[in-house]
Amino acid sequence: MAFVTKTIKLVRYCQDGVPFSQLRFCITGIMVILYGLLMAVEINVIRVRRYVFFMNPQKVKPPEDLQDLGVRFLQPFVNLLSKATYWWMNTLIISAHKKPVDLKAIGKLPIAMRALTNYVCLKEAYEEQKKKVADQPNRSPSIWLAMYSAFGRPILLSSTFRYLADLLGFAGPLCISGIVQGFQNTTNNTNTTEKVKDPSNSYLSSEEFLRNVYVLAVLLFLALILQRTFLQASYYVTTETGINLRGALLAMIYNKILRLSTSNLSMGEMTLGQINNLVAIETNQLMWFLFLCPNLWAMPVQIIMGVILLYNLLGMSALVGAAVIVLLAPIQYFIATKLAEAQKSTLDYSTERLKKTNEILKGIKLLKLYAWEHIFCTSVEETRMKELTSLKTFALHTSLSIFMNAAIPIAAVLATFVTYAYTNVKPLQPAQAFASLSLFHILVTPLFLLSTVVRFAVKAIVSVQKLNEFLLSDEIGDDSWRGGDSSVAYESCKKHTGLHTKAINRRQPLRYQLESYEQPTRKQTRPVEIDDIAIKVTNGYFSWGSGLATLSNINIRIPTGQMTMIVGQVGCGKSSLLLAILGEMQTLEGKVHWSNVNETEPSFEASRSRNRYSVAYAAQKPWLLNATVEENIIFGSPFNKQRYKAVTDACSLQPDIDLLPFGDQTEIGERGINLSGGQRQRICVARALYQNTNIVFLDDPFSALDIHLSDHLMQEGILKFLQEDKRTLVLVTHKLQYLPHADWIIAMKDGMVLREGTLKDIQTKDIELYEHWKTLMNRQDQELEKDMEADQTTLERKTLRRAMYPRESKSQLEDEDEEEEEEEDEDDNMSTVLRLRTKMPWKTCWRYLTSGGFFLLFLMIFSKLLKHSVIVAIDYWLATWTSMDNANEVRNFDDKSTNKTYHVAVFSTLSGAGIVLCLITSLTVEWMGLTAAKNLHHNLLNKIILGPIRFFDMTPLGLILNRFSADTNIIDQHIPPTLESLTRSTLLCLSAIGMISYATPWFLVALVPLGIAFYFIQKYFRVASKDLQELDDSTQLPLLCHFSETAEGLTTIRAFRHEARFKQRMLELTDTNNIAYLFLSAANRWLEVRTDYLGACIVLTAAVTSITEGPHSGFVGLGLLYALTITNYLNWVVRNLADLEVQMGAVKKVHSFLNMESENYDGYLDPSQVPKDWPQEGEIKIENLCVRYENNLKPVLKHVKAYIKPGQKVGICGRTGSGKSSLSLAFFRMVDIFDGRIVIDGIDISKLPLHTLRSRLSIILQDPILFSGSIRFNLDPECKCTDDRLWEALEIAQLKNMVKSLPGGLDAMVTEGGENFSVGQRQLFCLARAFVRKSSILIMDEATASIDMATENILQKVVMTAFADRTVVTIAHRVHTILTADLVIVMKRGNILEYDTPENLLSQEDGIFASFVRADM
Repeated sequence: MAFVTKTIKLVRYCQDGVPFSQLRFCITGIMVILYGLLMAVEINVIRVRRYVFFMNPQKVKPPEDLQDLGVRFLQPFVNLLSKATYWWMNTLIISAHKKPVDLKAIGKLPIAMRALTNYVCLKEAYEEQKKKVADQPNRSPSIWLAMYSAFGRPILLSSTFRYLADLLGFAGPLCISGIVQGFQNTTNNTNTTEKVKDPSNSYLSSEEFLRNVYVLAVLLFLALILQRTFLQASYYVTTETGINLRGALLAMIYNKILRLSTSNLSMGEMTLGQINNLVAIETNQLMWFLFLCPNLWAMPVQIIMGVILLYNLLGMSALVGAAVIVLLAPIQYFIATKLAEAQKSTLDYSTERLKKTNEILKGIKLLKLYAWEHIFCTSVEETRMKELTSLKTFALHTSLSIFMNAAIPIAAVLATFVTYAYTNVKPLQPAQAFASLSLFHILVTPLFLLSTVVRFAVKAIVSVQKLNEFLLSDEIGDDSWRGGDSSVAYESCKKHTGLHTKAINRRQPLRYQLESYEQPTRKQTRPVEIDDIAIKVTNGYFSWGSGLATLSNINIRIPTGQMTMIVGQVGCGKSSLLLAILGEMQTLEGKVHWSNVNETEPSFEASRSRNRYSVAYAAQKPWLLNATVEENIIFGSPFNKQRYKAVTDACSLQPDIDLLPFGDQTEIGERGINLSGGQRQRICVARALYQNTNIVFLDDPFSALDIHLSDHLMQEGILKFLQEDKRTLVLVTHKLQYLPHADWIIAMKDGMVLREGTLKDIQTKDIELYEHWKTLMNRQDQELEKDMEADQTTLERKTLRRAMYPRESKSQLEDEDEEEEEEEDEDDNMSTVLRLRTKMPWKTCWRYLTSGGFFLLFLMIFSKLLKHSVIVAIDYWLATWTSMDNANEVRNFDDKSTNKTYHVAVFSTLSGAGIVLCLITSLTVEWMGLTAAKNLHHNLLNKIILGPIRFFDMTPLGLILNRFSADTNIIDQHIPPTLESLTRSTLLCLSAIGMISYATPWFLVALVPLGIAFYFIQKYFRVASKDLQELDDSTQLPLLCHFSETAEGLTTIRAFRHEARFKQRMLELTDTNNIAYLFLSAANRWLEVRTDYLGACIVLTAAVTSITEGPHSGFVGLGLLYALTITNYLNWVVRNLADLEVQMGAVKKVHSFLNMESENYDGYLDPSQVPKDWPQEGEIKIENLCVRYENNLKPVLKHVKAYIKPGQKVGICGRTGSGKSSLSLAFFRMVDIFDGRIVIDGIDISKLPLHTLRSRLSIILQDPILFSGSIRFNLDPECKCTDDRLWEALEIAQLKNMVKSLPGGLDAMVTEGGENFSVGQRQLFCLARAFVRKSSILIMDEATASIDMATENILQKVVMTAFADRTVVTIAHRVHTILTADLVIVMKRGNILEYDTPENLLSQEDGIFASFVRADM
């Protein structure tokens, strides 16, 4: 109806000859077009859905996502208004105030945005690209094209929105020009008489309508609202696409990781670091590039439009200003590239600093005992200085970039107006001046952003290259013959070069075509006796991808349901053989044949069909998931309580589980609790036993276990548990005493099979080998006898207990965040919770600002205020200048030129001052930030290094390291720019409000409701944003960890055939992280739409008040110009506030460590009062000693008395927890001595400065600790000794020949943690280290706990000979080590029970020592 009536009206207008220029004609025309469009839409809906005239209308179902209550992200499903204003977010943002937003509140991702959906899209597109280049061997498939075909459409949509927004953006300057012009005309027209209107033409023409200032004000308002809505829509679409792309890329990378060839990982072609970078950095780079992508084509258009409009306003002089901007833009780009370089070098230094810090924290006990903490501290400080130097460059370039941003518009305006003043005869009009000012503001943004976008584009190109290399790297052969179905689902992508077929088809292609497709026929032809062979390798040659065979001429068979042992020396290829059978190595020739197990028993088969070909594999290096103990053992199988219990008992894990704070629900792995090697290994073996597979591979499961555990595992786990289940077991081991249990033995040497058969066969056929084994077995048996029940396991459990239980007393040091949470829990009172969650951390901010020094703080505040006053003054002067010129138009000419010179001079001076001040402020902020970062890190490091040892036992290492990594990084690089941006936008908004109020005081009345609205918006947003930010961070970590742990445990995952489960987990983690990020960006859009609409209201009120009340045209323009800038900066104020709040958390965490108590390093005696060679004799008197770990804990030593003569060898023994180690720590004052004293050579040690005391005694700890650096540095970090002395020490420790053979001798490198030496060798280095320090007292704290018999014998000999004249206190856990001592002290529960020579103690039949020795025999 409406359409018809309006059309008739329009036709009548045409007939009556109403001209187009008339307003009513235009309005009717627009109405006709709109109604026509609406009608077309309706007709289309009827046609598609078959309504009205059709017989059977279509049933409309709601989308699948809405049927699923878990989906809370409604943006794709709500109506248009709610989409544009993010109205649906209100519930979430308001509820954040009542309770924190958690993963449940944000729900699941809609199906279209899930990683799997997008992965399938991208994968198909990539495969298409592959097909295209399949016949061109030297071209690689283009990821760019694949990305475009998968995600091109939303990017085009976003770009359309962006163009619309940019074009609407130019409405601002045009409306300002119109309003000021109209205002000027009205003031001028009041003087002239009004024209008499022509009565015949009583209708309003469009032109007159648009000249009306009020109409222009409303138009400006509408244009702003529309522009902002389109802009936010464009941002949202790119964000969503970017997130989708990231999900798809992560899934692609993960699928590739699961099929990477092992040799690639182990031969270092693809390190774990590179894979982590791909996941953490490259995918994000591409995502960010997508976010900025529309800018690439929107900006040039914006710039061209701006320049054209400027030219219209000011003629040639506009081009001068534009030229200034364009010429300065390359400098911006140059600064941006320099910034990226500085950031990279900073990153390198901070990685090095973290590595050093990590070493310090790991070896802190040793450093304190040897008084070396300062040497290592200095080394960290040196690296930190380098890092700060590159941070200085970074800060300088950041401040230059900020300066350019602020200075370019000032310079451009200056150039333009000065040129205009001197080239044009007509004076500058206010309308021209303010419209062009506003245009310059618009122009600067794209030019500034352009450098960023170009930089991101370059980074994205590099990222894509890396991705392509990774996606085309070698894969493991196709495993379809092992019957796993999961790997067949994803078709393999192989390299398209003829050379690499071997690397991909690790087994010859012909064979598995036969075997996998002709199973039924093969079954009849197969001879019967193969039935009892599970795996058979014939004529196998395998390599690790280098082309050289690591294993050659392998012919073995592994009998079904029996135990096969593989033995041989270290490095003869035992582990490689297992991996070759699993298909992880490259097959050069020969084949591995898996028999189809148990085909004869269908019922049995059916029960196990799922795991038929999966192999339960426990690798030599234990690999744990970041999950609970239970999840690590069950590993995705169904939980069966009985079986679980049997397995944990067989691996004797129950005592360890009992020690953990939450039993088997405790998180372990990288981010959880650190377990010792033996504990980790037993969990891995338990995992292999628990799995319901026919074949079990155990690679050296006894290596980190002591004798009791090994025996228990052998008896209970292997002989009982596995044999009862009739599972096929392949066991690699060094423990030859288990050979009699084996059903089948494979002996290896140098990558070849030496012998194969039962023990009987070998005994008859190869007597020599059998004899060799026998001698080795005897030696191992002797070790067996000497081992005692207080063995390594007890030690491991002890360390675990030490790590776990002091936490009960850990009251005040808990991370402060938790403290806050507790406060919240106690106060159920809602208001307090709200207050806590909405309060800005002003106290922390003040702490941060003052840590940079008061002078810099004052300088910063002063220069900031000055700069903004000058910038306001520039615009104010422009307003007076242009208004004056118009008033003076009539006056005489001479007066005018002097006037002009005066105005131009003042204007130039002010602009120059503004530019200089811009530079000064940006420099001071960065300088202050740097000083604060420097001081905070310095204080933190010194505080931690001097902290009591108890602090390190209680605080997890990861927590301390986080302060040095993540938090320090935030303080270094993120807080200064946020602070700068926050102060700048706040001051700009304030100066704008001040300026408008000055021009039109009535504006202040309208400001009140707007201010209240703004306050509530920012308050609600900050809380929700903080929660969402934390969710985004906390969901990112598990995702990255999952990638790195998958890459580490590839062989295990593939052996178990659990690829599908891990893929599923990865998709879940990716989706969780993506939904958090989506909500975060939606919250940002929510805020920006709200603040932009508020800004538009400010513009409207400013326009209306100034039109009704305005003094003169210049100030109207000024007010409007400032109102427009407010719209740009309001949301920045809120977002920077929210960012700063999150970033201040880092400062708070660092401060919480700075309040910790240090050890008391000063003694009563001056170091100079202590004799140079003290202690010379080594006489020790212990008088009534009482010791506790902290003053609120029970004493661990009670009234201990002892006397040790110079040169005596003393042994201290006792059960775990009897206080032996506490006594050794008391000598070094590592524990609190609250009563009694220890006197060494006549000096009470409590009077000595700590450094002196600790530097004069030596100790060998139970865990050998080496640092990365040279051998020389490890023996003598203070560089006090001669080389001869060091060689002598090495000779005594029997390491001389080994060190001589290393490249560089004493300067040979030790890797982190001494990984390149065996545990025994590390312990010997520690012995040499103790010898180098010529101290007359040596304390050995269970030093032989983690080493083998041979090394222990060396140690004993050295103590007897090299340390003959020194006092040696040995804390023993194997009693036989102290049978030769001069004096034995037996302790129990912190008291001394027996104290005598070993001979006397042994003669007391019922004595404790005697019972220990008997148990040990």
